[in-house]
Amino acid sequence: MSPPATLALKIDVDTYRGTREGVPCLVEMLKRHGCGATFLFSLGPDHTGRAIRRALRPGFMDKVGRTSVLSHYGLRTLLYGTLLPGPDIGTRCAAILRRVRDAGFEVGIHTWDHVKWQDGVAGADAEWTQWQMALACQRFREVFGADPAVHGAAGWQMNVHAYRRTQSLGFHYASDTRGTHPFVPVICAEIVACPQFPTTLPTLDELIGLDGVTDANVAERLLGITREPRDHVYTLHAELEGMKLAPAFEALLEGWKAQGYRLVALGDVVASTELAALPLHRVVDAPLAGRAGLLASQGPAFLGQESSP
Repeated sequence: MSPPATLALKIDVDTYRGTREGVPCLVEMLKRHGCGATFLFSLGPDHTGRAIRRALRPGFMDKVGRTSVLSHYGLRTLLYGTLLPGPDIGTRCAAILRRVRDAGFEVGIHTWDHVKWQDGVAGADAEWTQWQMALACQRFREVFGADPAVHGAAGWQMNVHAYRRTQSLGFHYASDTRGTHPFVPVICAEIVACPQFPTTLPTLDELIGLDGVTDANVAERLLGITREPRDHVYTLHAELEGMKLAPAFEALLEGWKAQGYRLVALGDVVASTELAALPLHRVVDAPLAGRAGLLASQGPAFLGQESSP
């Protein structure tokens, strides 16, 4: 008899409000259901309001309209970094972050400044990228007294320097990409010795508002995708599943358990994976239905014969 399929829960925490309100809600819910999870924290200032600069990006305003950004994030959060100063999440919420670890959940790095990374990393140079990642790593050590083991990029946005830094900064593994299965990334024909465990399922905000999907039936739609068992990584957000969409997430947990999945942290999947046998895949920037812009994605298998682009 084959072992049950695993579904790793990766929780991106983007904002100050999500840390203060969404994270405790998720911890309580996950403990009640006996589930593991990996919490990836934004550790510097919350500058969510500066995301308004994306307004001219193709598809961005459509996504805003579909997913009721104001109702999910709240007006105050949408003013941080513009009319209101952005609170320092890692400093003001350190006790909350440590309680997540003390409750037995895996913790790691999402970013330093979520909006700055998501909007700036694509065109950034090595120095900018190194500094942003170094700030996050230093704050992580200050909060947790340990080095971070896992990195998951904000908005699935990366560049060549960021992939290299996941290796040189000592991350054991990363979940920076969208894809279908774990792999070792190859960027510009260079192998990066930090394996990727990509998000394999659509997020709730990518589904809601398309093809008749609403807050009320989004869990049913996602459970339809996971009906045939196979290993998955699901990314959720403290600001969504930990707050307004908490009922949908609870329905997902119940549904996934009924489908026979083991709901675990990313680290549990890594521990049961033979890393030396992982395939090599190029990483590419690609569009994804329901999300604006291009996302770091698992590309074609790399056979060692291609030339650098």
